[in-house]
Amino acid sequence: MLSYRHIYHAGNHADILKHVIVSQICQHLIKKEAPFFYLDTHAGIGEYPLSSTQAQKNKEFESGIAKLIAESTLPEPIAEFVQLVQSMNPPNELLTYPGSPKVVSYYQRLKDKLHLCELHPSDFPVLAALFPNKRKANVQKGDGFAAVRAMLPPPQKRGFVLMDPPYEVKKDYQTVVNALSDGYKRFPTGTYAIWYPVLSRQQANNLISSVKSTGIRNTLLVELLIRDADADKGMNGSGMIITNPPWTLETEAAQYLPILTSLLGEGSAASFQVRWITPE
Repeated sequence: MLSYRHIYHAGNHADILKHVIVSQICQHLIKKEAPFFYLDTHAGIGEYPLSSTQAQKNKEFESGIAKLIAESTLPEPIAEFVQLVQSMNPPNELLTYPGSPKVVSYYQRLKDKLHLCELHPSDFPVLAALFPNKRKANVQKGDGFAAVRAMLPPPQKRGFVLMDPPYEVKKDYQTVVNALSDGYKRFPTGTYAIWYPVLSRQQANNLISSVKSTGIRNTLLVELLIRDADADKGMNGSGMIITNPPWTLETEAAQYLPILTSLLGEGSAASFQVRWITPE
């Protein structure tokens, strides 16, 4: 199945959580002079025109990134990300929203390397056109999970792997855990981030339990629910599972998640959690 198109959901609450954390990880990586390697298993088209027919269908960005831009005072990690989005747009306009590759490229230095995977036949050429410089980014039409095995460990010896499949195929829930385990064996010092949707509490808990069963240490959970996890309304929230997170991420997330919950939540059932799946 290759029906999922992220442009329908660009800039929504799940993107905000994912990209604030991606931004935090990148800021941590560039504090050191040594180069880093970034692997994106499901890169999409890289950036999303919010005026497109698809993005305008449900206008999910209006209840996501647009709400943050309207705020004058935000915690630093969120403010940093909002500034990144604004740097891609004309003053006082919101026309474009960055996908994960564009978020990472915002922090990328000449010595850092991106490897971007996209399997969708319509999305791959758009992504490739956005990143034409192969010295900066290698864009591959193929299975991103297979790239975890093929590309690790990277020659840069420092790296970040983002795995955010659409989960339209149920086996993705186990495949992403297998990829984490496989990648960690090859590259145990890398940072790994798994994004997941919360369609029901049980489904999310099953994924979290599968990650815990790998025995991989130093794995943090950050989750934001905009409504009750079992509400019959589609994606009720999302989470990030981060192995080897920046040491400041837990504290910072605990500080900004109440703000995100208040701004993006749909009522009293909105909630968040920050906890260790497995400590160091």
